[in-house]
Amino acid sequence: MTSLIDVIFLLLLFFMLSSTFSRFAEVELTAAGASASAPSDRPPLFLRLSPEALMLNAREVAMQDLPQALADLNTASGTAPSDNASPTADGDTPPRALIVALTPEVTAQRLTDLLVVLRDVRGFLPTVLGGTS
Repeated sequence: MTSLIDVIFLLLLFFMLSSTFSRFAEVELTAAGASASAPSDRPPLFLRLSPEALMLNAREVAMQDLPQALADLNTASGTAPSDNASPTADGDTPPRALIVALTPEVTAQRLTDLLVVLRDVRGFLPTVLGGTS
């Protein structure tokens, strides 16, 4: 007769070997001082993230509309990347600073959702400020 610990060990081994380990969404993170690009001449954009709202320069924006709102702000104010940004050594314009402020109630999942949306937006360098308690 097998002991109970042997059966538990075999079940544990079975479930460990039969489960799949998959990667879900990956978000690249860099340190704040890790950017090698030149600072932009354009003023930064401010994004405030809360559990129920997303404010871009004091204007409420839906998460799915954020890429278009960023593009509109970048061109409507006459600060398109080719207008008044000084080019870097390789000829590209430096990314515009996007400062993301978190409210204390923001969950890690909400922040990850925002970073996934921002990952596909070119021309911006997001910097996340920590929430205060």
